[in-house]
Amino acid sequence: MTTPTTTDAAPQRPAGTERGNRPPRPASRPHGQWKIDGTAPLNANEVWKQEDGGLAVRERIENTYAAGGFASIDPTDLHGRFRWWGLYTQRKPGIDGGKTATLEPHELEDEYFMLRVRIDGGQLTTQQLRVIGEISTEFARDSADLTDRQNVQLHWVRVEDVPEIWRRLEAVGLGTTEACGDVPRVVLGSPVAGIAADELIDPTPSIDAITERYIGIPELANLPRKFKTAITGHPSQDVVHEINDVGFVAVTHPELGVGYDLWVGGGLSTSAHLAVRLGTFVAPELVPDVWFGVAAIFRDYGYRRLRNKARLKYLVADWGPEKFREVLETEYLDAPLPDGPAAPKPRTQGDHVGVHRQHDGRYYIGVTPFVGRVSGSKLTALADLLERHGSGRLRTTPHQKLVLLDIEERDLEKVVAELDELGLSAKPSVFRRGTIACTGIEFCKLAIVETKQTATDAVLALEERLGGLDLPHPLSLHVNGCPNSCARIQTADIGLKGQLLPDGDGGQTPGFQVHLGGGLASKDREEAGLGRTVRGLKVTADGLVDYVERLVRRFLADRDAAIDETFAEWAHRADEEALQ
Repeated sequence: MTTPTTTDAAPQRPAGTERGNRPPRPASRPHGQWKIDGTAPLNANEVWKQEDGGLAVRERIENTYAAGGFASIDPTDLHGRFRWWGLYTQRKPGIDGGKTATLEPHELEDEYFMLRVRIDGGQLTTQQLRVIGEISTEFARDSADLTDRQNVQLHWVRVEDVPEIWRRLEAVGLGTTEACGDVPRVVLGSPVAGIAADELIDPTPSIDAITERYIGIPELANLPRKFKTAITGHPSQDVVHEINDVGFVAVTHPELGVGYDLWVGGGLSTSAHLAVRLGTFVAPELVPDVWFGVAAIFRDYGYRRLRNKARLKYLVADWGPEKFREVLETEYLDAPLPDGPAAPKPRTQGDHVGVHRQHDGRYYIGVTPFVGRVSGSKLTALADLLERHGSGRLRTTPHQKLVLLDIEERDLEKVVAELDELGLSAKPSVFRRGTIACTGIEFCKLAIVETKQTATDAVLALEERLGGLDLPHPLSLHVNGCPNSCARIQTADIGLKGQLLPDGDGGQTPGFQVHLGGGLASKDREEAGLGRTVRGLKVTADGLVDYVERLVRRFLADRDAAIDETFAEWAHRADEEALQ
């Protein structure tokens, strides 16, 4: 062993920094929590939100920008406040995914908008559906996408046309208020609220009370970031409550009757957190007050300094459910909430696809388009179809599907056939039923790869290759164009996160990082869990179908049929080599 000389000895510590005598660490920077740190804005977004809130931009859109056109729009309004009214600029055609992270917003964006129509609870009349369809064909190049948050998104919208679009939507009770932005987003509701024969409670009154009291009010129009809500009274737990900021799930209390189990702090994006139960029972009449309390905690205690930490999930993770419940009950409610039981495991699949009996003896039909892609003309034709058969209402779902209500038994066979002709299947393959996709590079400025057509092509190919196989359970395939997980990749059996991969010739090709074995509570799964990632497990877009086919065949060959092993269970126990 060589003894160090003076020249290679360890450097001496500065005076006053010997062990046990370190200088005090600087105090941690404030998180921007209004009730703790004050309301002084700590970043540029917080500055303009306080100077002039997002709700105020509507008057400028109607009276200034619609007349002056795209070039007249103030940049802060364009990239900030417009979102409070459901408007995002869409991606300019022809810009490849490699430029997504290198170009400025004004270089990526086109002079057209995505417009999100807010549909709380997913509840629509055929009159409303027809208006959306007509707006699409007249103002949005016949575009229309069903989202996995029960909204409808239109594209190619010009600012000059927005006031007329609002006029038509609001004439039939629809709107775009707070469809985007740092606000309470659309309230997810059970697509079979008030109609299912096996429903525990109809959440519609609670959804209506929340939206009527709190959407568009200044008190909740400046949250740290978006705030997502889910409420269901159906035992299938059909609103993906585990990945929402606040969720209410119907449950029967042994003494207090039917009410809701309260969940908080869910969210995916680049850092996935599953919501946690607070262990409380919420009586139906208290839902709006409790909802407001959770939203107000987010407003007052949510982290505002860093945008990437400004979601409720981070506060819940730091506080824990016990402290969150204590603050909710002592600072925001008039009295503590009683303890309550957890909801039992779902007994049925929560997408409601197929033909099902309503409580009044009629039927509802859940149908599947390809990955939520429809069109204005198709929506108008669907409104006509329903009205021909005596129905005046339908629902959107959190799974990019539609549920059509009030169909008489004698008309079922004919209606199902007519829906097929529209490209809306009540008897889809397991792949068409289980596949969802985000907007992707076609319109989204954050996307890296194309999604809608990639997913559609994959479904068609997998139906041809694997159509004869008997899969023992539903299988979900979620395709996302970037890491932000709008298509919920971490909670899919097979989740695909878009990225560019080496093409072997020094260039790049569209592809995906693979997540396997995720899922939310369902009839085949006791509780929610996130997907598994395997180091280096990536697939090109061109190789996607081959990969999924290989994976499904391997699962069927390797699964433990004796315990009715699901794909997710197999994916979490399988060797990495089996997942390649």
